[in-house]
Amino acid sequence: MLTFVTLHRKKRIMDLSGKITSQLPEVSGSSKSGNAWRKQEYILETGGQYPKKVCVSIWGDKIDQFGLKVGEQVNLGIEVESREYNGRWYTEVKAYKVDRSQGGGMPVGPPDVDTFYEAADEDKLPF
Repeated sequence: MLTFVTLHRKKRIMDLSGKITSQLPEVSGSSKSGNAWRKQEYILETGGQYPKKVCVSIWGDKIDQFGLKVGEQVNLGIEVESREYNGRWYTEVKAYKVDRSQGGGMPVGPPDVDTFYEAADEDKLPF
């Protein structure tokens, strides 16, 4: 489930809730200026009637700080960024915050319904 939380300094803050279904291999390298970088990607499956799979990236020290595991229900604070390279556009979903306290947001199944009457009252008409 993707939700827009608030408008903060003219920037939308988005949350994405779901279950981590896979962890892709870590990628690392160095920038043009010689700085080392690391990136870890995860596949998150949202809940609901029509679940979606989203590839989410975590960069640098946050990989170890977040410590995401396959099978976890999480709520991620994300930002979406697109950039152009050689006439093609590439979009990346970057996670900057992980919240495990809510158990991943919305439940997958329908909510429990209270019928407000007992089975013995089923045959009684109200008039």
